Amino acid sequence: MNFADIIELKPENINGNYLHFIRVKTKRTKKKDLRPIRVGLNPKAIDIIKRQKNTVPANPYLFPVLEKDLTPLTTKHRCQRFIKWVNNKMESIRKELKIEQKIGTYSARHSFSTVLKRKGVSTEFIKESLGHSSSVTTENYLDSFTDDVKLEYANLLTQL
Repeated sequence: MNFADIIELKPENINGNYLHFIRVKTKRTKKKDLRPIRVGLNPKAIDIIKRQKNTVPANPYLFPVLEKDLTPLTTKHRCQRFIKWVNNKMESIRKELKIEQKIGTYSARHSFSTVLKRKGVSTEFIKESLGHSSSVTTENYLDSFTDDVKLEYANLLTQL
């Protein structure tokens, strides 16, 4: 999920093991068909939500990043600060694990789509999960296949 979407979530966006929302970016368009994105929540995601959720009853948001009646500019600045905070946490983890490649919220969305692609998930599902209206946009997110996958697929051609 995009962080602008995460900070705008409300408890009613969760229904059992599913999260449903309309992307903030899509709400601002003139599209007539604003279909919500529906995401399955695995036990790990549910646990994270339970630990990190907002505990102030008067606050309508799922996570304690926004409050009621903020201006659009304040909301934007809160989102930027939240992304920076998460990126700093990810950087600490990267250093602790001695990972050389830089990571962050931006690369996490790309990694999500690449991992699913390499696990054989359809581009159509990935497109829907990312909230893209065009497969072309999704293709830009997807990393190319690794050499071992290319060889594995080439070998499939000669198997009976």
